[in-house]
Amino acid sequence: MASESRATIVAIANQKGGVGKSTTAINLGAGLSLQGEKVLIVDLDPQGNTSSGLGVDRSRIEVSTYEVLINEVPIDDAIEATSVRDLYVVPATIELAGAEIELVSVFSREKRLAGALQPVLDVYDFVLVDCPPSLGLLTINGLAAADEVTIPIQCEYYALEGVSQLMRNIHLVQQGLNPQLEVEGIILTMYDGRTTLSADVVGQVREHFGETTYKTVIPRTVRLSEAPSYGEPIEAFDPMSRGAIAYRELAREFRRRHGRT
Repeated sequence: MASESRATIVAIANQKGGVGKSTTAINLGAGLSLQGEKVLIVDLDPQGNTSSGLGVDRSRIEVSTYEVLINEVPIDDAIEATSVRDLYVVPATIELAGAEIELVSVFSREKRLAGALQPVLDVYDFVLVDCPPSLGLLTINGLAAADEVTIPIQCEYYALEGVSQLMRNIHLVQQGLNPQLEVEGIILTMYDGRTTLSADVVGQVREHFGETTYKTVIPRTVRLSEAPSYGEPIEAFDPMSRGAIAYRELAREFRRRHGRT
């Protein structure tokens, strides 16, 4: 965990797509900010789902994560306010897809994000890095910059598929780039209480990861999937919905784990 005087950087990562990474980045970030934390979300995914889900018009973005990583534009120039008080985002555009290739020949290529974040770490309480669903240089930048990794796992078939590979890569990053990196937590997402499969997956994950797994489970709901198209976190879109209640509780649990009550 980071010192009290600077932001704790949390990479939200899973090499599988569609597990709720962007949904978790948006709604955990919003939940934390509404509970008194100042939060910056860094969108490292070229799909930019987190950016659009926070109401950023991607056609009007002038400075994005791409310029920060490739052209070393100060991150302050890329930070945008969201509709939620004390929640900010560094948006991504499709240009970021080319960054994987362009970074290959760049000096200290794995540490570009870590370096870019340094000037703003005393401004925020938490920085959440939404990593793409791959294990390329963008995700490695996220892991190299982070104090902790949080892994969303969906309550569906093959839930643990790919997680062992992610764990191996986290271990490699710990060995070579960021020895302080810790696996902070596992978040169970897309839980469907009508199926025994979801309950089975919860049992498997808790057995495998123990106390690292969050007690709060995020349900699969229509409202959670609708909210991004309105550019709003679930807390703003439908604060009384099951998804909003779950992410509020997740934010409380997250804060307790970080000694903040």
